[in-house]
Amino acid sequence: MIENFLRKDGFTRVYKAGDCSQALSLCRSVKPDIAILDVMLPDGDGFSLLTSIRKFSDMPALFLTARGEDEDRILGLGLGADDYIVKPFLPREMVLRLIAILKRTYSSSDTEERLPIFQLGDQTVDLESAVVTNKQNTVPLTAKEHALLVKLYENQGRIVTNDALCQSAWGDDSYGYENTLMVHIRRIREKIEQEPSKPGYLLTVRGLGYKLIGKEQR
Repeated sequence: MIENFLRKDGFTRVYKAGDCSQALSLCRSVKPDIAILDVMLPDGDGFSLLTSIRKFSDMPALFLTARGEDEDRILGLGLGADDYIVKPFLPREMVLRLIAILKRTYSSSDTEERLPIFQLGDQTVDLESAVVTNKQNTVPLTAKEHALLVKLYENQGRIVTNDALCQSAWGDDSYGYENTLMVHIRRIREKIEQEPSKPGYLLTVRGLGYKLIGKEQR
């Protein structure tokens, strides 16, 4: 059913896998641009599958599952998924979210202005490469985290409303994503803050939204 929806929208390279083993084999052989994962699979689960995929590929991933508990959603996003859709779902909504992820991940052009690199304490945020680096390691940003950080950086020192952030990450179909936005903000803080529970750079403005401030603005 999902394959039919995608092909009607112009996707021509669509591959199906019935379990984790087949999915891993396909990801290694055909190197797809994006993965749509279920959580409940015959030989494992989508969370462990995404963990295995991440060992050799940074392709974006979207969970499409009947398991809508907050713990599952947070776990999926925490593993680096770019979106999480709970069944039952609107086919058009799924396609639009898929297209939005693909655009944000692959639409960069050599003619476009390069995205900035900036410092937040000991963390170097490279928006062009979508990574956060410190003295110990380099951590990749997911497509959603990247879109949110770009929006916050463009408005550095100013309040960005929840609606504006949801629009930047989910496009026109962003209504109702406030709770998911909070999950992504939490994940961003874990990557850019020295103490994520006591943020010094990505601040909550209660009732309005969030604000990114640099050291010189504190």
